[in-house]
Amino acid sequence: MTRTAERVCISDAEIAHLEMLVTQLPDQARVELVLDDDSTMVGTVAVRPTVQTFIDPDGQEGVNGLLRIDDAADPSQLRWIWLDRIREVRRLDPVR
Repeated sequence: MTRTAERVCISDAEIAHLEMLVTQLPDQARVELVLDDDSTMVGTVAVRPTVQTFIDPDGQEGVNGLLRIDDAADPSQLRWIWLDRIREVRRLDPVR
């Protein structure tokens, strides 16, 4: 995995948001994501993401993470979504 990210989070509030998202994205959860551009995506979480250290294009170190999700609209497609792009997670399966 690359050590660079388009954007990194450095504030306590941003990092807390990423960590909260991770708890809402367990392995094999069926979810609808609301992204920062108001688009939505429905799919199944392939594996719970983790918050990791990255460097942005300006050389600033911070954290972010990548979510690997199977796209419900095209199950043959595996998508990667940066955690900082996710505004909301809506669970579509029963919470275990």
